[in-house]
Amino acid sequence: MALLPTLAHVVRDKAFRRDTVLGEGQRPVVRRRQPSPAHVQVLMDLCSRSGRRVVPEAGGKWASPPRLSRVNGWSRPLHSFQAVAWVTLLIMAIANFGIFIPFLPRNWKYIAYSVNGGLFFLHFLVHLIAVSIDPAEANVRFKKNYSQPVPTFDRSKHAHVIQNQYCHLCEVTVSSKAKHCSACNKCVSGFDHHCKWLNNCVGSRNYWYFFFSVASASAGLLCLIIILLYIFIQFFIDQEELRTHPYYEKVSNKNTWMLFLPLFPVKTKTPVVLGIGVFVLLLDIVSLLLLGHLLIFHLYLMAKKLSTFDYMTQGRQQQTPKASAEKEELSFQTGFPQSFT
Repeated sequence: MALLPTLAHVVRDKAFRRDTVLGEGQRPVVRRRQPSPAHVQVLMDLCSRSGRRVVPEAGGKWASPPRLSRVNGWSRPLHSFQAVAWVTLLIMAIANFGIFIPFLPRNWKYIAYSVNGGLFFLHFLVHLIAVSIDPAEANVRFKKNYSQPVPTFDRSKHAHVIQNQYCHLCEVTVSSKAKHCSACNKCVSGFDHHCKWLNNCVGSRNYWYFFFSVASASAGLLCLIIILLYIFIQFFIDQEELRTHPYYEKVSNKNTWMLFLPLFPVKTKTPVVLGIGVFVLLLDIVSLLLLGHLLIFHLYLMAKKLSTFDYMTQGRQQQTPKASAEKEELSFQTGFPQSFT
């Protein structure tokens, strides 16, 4: 049961790149970036940061944000990471409920269906909500016309995108924690990061749905790993423990196995079952490492009462001698899991 997240953004050592999110009283600075701390690299890669600039100056050469503000994760353009996330979830669900749980003894089988089924449903639900919520500021949602193009930021008229808690692009008053995201081209309430796996910003309105999406996916992956390890061990110790389903009473060949029991029984051979098991186990382990790292990272942020954005900003301030005088900010476009995730 893997997705996303989450979360992750590799801060590459590219020279002279501008900030991608602007807050009140801040302006883009041209500065050589330093690599982010090693322990954050994997997380940052999972959520992934876009190279797009937030608000290009009029006549600038940087790639422009979308002309229309995006509403949520279903707004065009969709991201390829979304397809990867949903395909991974589908693979894990089919393998979990259709192939491997039916190999368990009867009592354990019912427990596995209940626990894994509950985690799968929770993950699917909170992930869907996190994608569908519009994380924008209240004034943006209530006053802004999403069908109207967003103006290009003209620095000859305004020094900053957000001044005195007023966004010159969204043309509304925003809260002190709001940031204008370049990928969504709107101000996001309590901005944490932009997640490519959700194709949506993660802010105060959908952060907990994002967090429980990562947590439930991690728990589901861990359960599937336990089931797979049990099956592999029993395969080499006592294969009969895996053939307790009544359908096997009609199967005399010990090299024949049944998949998709009990609704759609399909006969197959041992190498196929082992090949599927190894593939799913490897995919499961990789996904759990990324999501587990991401989950621990966000638990750490909660303990420190920081957002992902705050954490990376503080790290940049410590690495940049002049950061205390002129604050540098980054935007993150994550994962899954921003991703990691």
